[in-house]
Amino acid sequence: MTVTDVTHEAAAGRRRGGPVPTQRLRIAQVRWEAEEVVSVTVAAPDGEPLPAWSPGAHIDLHLPVDDSTEPLIRSYSLCGDPAAGEWTVAVRLDAASRGGSRHVHERLRVGDMLTVVGPRQLFELEPAAEYVFVAGGIGITPLLPMIEQADAEGRPWRLVYAGSRRDSMPFRRRLHRHGDRIELYPSAERRVDLAALLTDLAPGTLVYCCGPERMLAAVSDAVAGTIAAESLRTERFRPREIVTVTTDADGATTDTDHGADTGAAVGGFEVELGTGGQVLPVPADTSLLDVLLGAGCDIMWSCREGTCGSCETGVLAGVPEHRDSVLTPDEQEANDVMFPCISRSRTSRLTLDL
Repeated sequence: MTVTDVTHEAAAGRRRGGPVPTQRLRIAQVRWEAEEVVSVTVAAPDGEPLPAWSPGAHIDLHLPVDDSTEPLIRSYSLCGDPAAGEWTVAVRLDAASRGGSRHVHERLRVGDMLTVVGPRQLFELEPAAEYVFVAGGIGITPLLPMIEQADAEGRPWRLVYAGSRRDSMPFRRRLHRHGDRIELYPSAERRVDLAALLTDLAPGTLVYCCGPERMLAAVSDAVAGTIAAESLRTERFRPREIVTVTTDADGATTDTDHGADTGAAVGGFEVELGTGGQVLPVPADTSLLDVLLGAGCDIMWSCREGTCGSCETGVLAGVPEHRDSVLTPDEQEANDVMFPCISRSRTSRLTLDL
């Protein structure tokens, strides 16, 4: 999946529109798109069209695991036609796969049935006078339908698309018809100078970027201090790095990176289930989500990394320690929602809307 870290006010409140559907769908197509990239299309088993979605949305695939009652749950950006009545995702085989991408590549076949949750929208395309899209590798997936929508609306746009080799960059043929608005940068042939490409952007331009962390950092650095800094929208492959600095009695400081943890560590606290409700201890070595699930709370979850938005929970009292990659800085400062799979508490007790 890709991970959202949008930086704009329009994000506020859009995630809290109620539960998303869960359904059993049939795999209609599995297709090779590039080196180590396959696309998977799912459809309703009765042939009825699936609901339309908006560019930037993603779905969760529940992948069955041998000898386990718990599936692997992985989130992937939708990259097909939003109105096609089928849903398509693309998955790159990750050498460090924990089972998700490897399962998709080696196990999924046409005709298989999968549990699918979604779509969810965390990375929507906002109206703009002009767009610049920046993709790194499989990060092209959420941007493809955005490009096609911008093109259909007649809005100016261009795509900066980087990858290791041409053969590893999916959907090049699909993009070919757009001509010189597509700028390919296979690193085996030439390097991309993002600073040069992102200077002097026209007023009203929005920059949408999805790719590995190094690319996101380079894009952020390229627009820092410019008018484009407020126009940057990003989606991550993995959780953003979050560092907690602690100081001991002697004044020594320790930096702790929480970029890939699972919501544990940095002290225990208490969680109250609704105002005046049950109070549960949350040990330092246990995630808040695990405590809530253990108490029988009905919470949807998926990534356990603070990236998919599934477990969003309202906060009634207390101050969360936000570690997610979903909320904007303004939303985090409001402290009215949190993601218990990854986030914890800055206060001794949190009261949640459960």
